[in-house]
Order: sequence, then structure tokens, then C-alpha cells
Amino acid sequence: MFHGTTILCVRHKGKVALAGDGQVTIGDMVVKQGARKIRRLHNDRVLAGFAGSAADGMALFSKFEAKLDEFRGNLRRASVELAKEWRTDRILRRLEALLIVADEQNSYLISGSGDLIEPDDGILAIGSGGSFALAAARALLAYSDLSAKDICVEAMKIAADICIYTNSSIMVEEL
Repeated sequence: MFHGTTILCVRHKGKVALAGDGQVTIGDMVVKQGARKIRRLHNDRVLAGFAGSAADGMALFSKFEAKLDEFRGNLRRASVELAKEWRTDRILRRLEALLIVADEQNSYLISGSGDLIEPDDGILAIGSGGSFALAAARALLAYSDLSAKDICVEAMKIAADICIYTNSSIMVEEL
């Protein structure tokens, strides 16, 4: 499990929102409160967030953006190609991070073991508080009338209250 962050993606009511907290830890010490772990890529049409090592996450952002450019913004194709390369490349295989990527139509979780997961219910979460955020988002989706962005914010607040590696400095991007 990756410690030090929570990333949550919610697709609801024709919108997709991606949220991340800002906490960075080294061991049991908080070293930063407002890190930015989510980004808009490819002319602001794709959202991406990482959990894991910051340097590895930044390297994956760059690699993924290059794949998006190579495949002219085709999120599915770029995601498949990144997952394949990440799994087979000796250097990339050592990266300790996970990615969630989304555009207006699709959302994927991408891992270095070649996993490319598309959610059944429109919700993905990674990181140390991922399971808390996922559970909260599912409940909010089922029992509230909140927007995708509001579900992300509220679920991330719940995760921050439970997970010691997640804080309430929440950043959200929406398409």
C-alpha cells in the first residue's frame, strides 16, 4: 500500500471529478501539507492523479502525457500503451506509484503490473486512504443528490478524518 496520499475519481451526472489530498509524509513525519498530486493534461481534457512516490508520480505524468500526445488524446489507447510499457520496461517497473486517469468518457486505474481497471460504478480510489474515500463516495452516490465534485470533496474529508496519511487540504479538478 502506498502511504501519504488519497486520490479519488467520481463519474456522476455527466461530469467527472478527480480529487487528491495535499499531505506528503516521510516515514511517520508530515513534511508537506499542500502538495499537488492531480493534474490536467492534454489541453486540459484529461485528468490524472498519482499515489506513491512523488518523483515516480511525476515521471509517470510525463510518460503518460507523451502517450496522450502520441495517440492524439485517445485516453484508452494511451492508458493501454502506458500499462504495457510500465509492466515490461526494466526501469519503469521499479516505479512505486499508481495512476488514475479520466476524460469525459472514460476513467482508468493504471498500475506497473499491467493492470488497467475501468470501474463498474464510476468510482476509483488509490492511496493509503483510498478504501475510505471509495466507501464514502459509494455511499454518497447512492444516498445523496450531490454533484461529482461535491461527492469527491465530502468523501475526501471522510478519508482525511480516518487515514493518518491523508489530510483535508483537498484539490479537485472537474470535466
